[in-house]
Amino acid sequence: ELQIQLTQGAIAEALALEAGGAPEVSRVRVAEQESLPIGEAKGLRIVGQFDWRLAGDPIRVDSPFELYLQRGEKGQSWRLARPSGAAGENGVQLWITDPLPAG
Repeated sequence: ELQIQLTQGAIAEALALEAGGAPEVSRVRVAEQESLPIGEAKGLRIVGQFDWRLAGDPIRVDSPFELYLQRGEKGQSWRLARPSGAAGENGVQLWITDPLPAG
């Protein structure tokens, strides 16, 4: 949901539109999971399919997904990680991370 909201917000901002309400996500199916470093922390790359629909839209869409999660410093939480499109000093991918909502 967070990844959809961030994408929806970026598109709405670029088009000077108002972003709609929160999307509804259901039937998440994980097909692949891989450990990898994200910044200085441990992370996961997760690939699969999910059903979703935008707020107020009756049409449900089945879509593929690929997302990255970064483990919190104490190992008790996760953050959504997105490649920044830039590389650091050593040519290592830089990441943008957002805390996952509680619940």
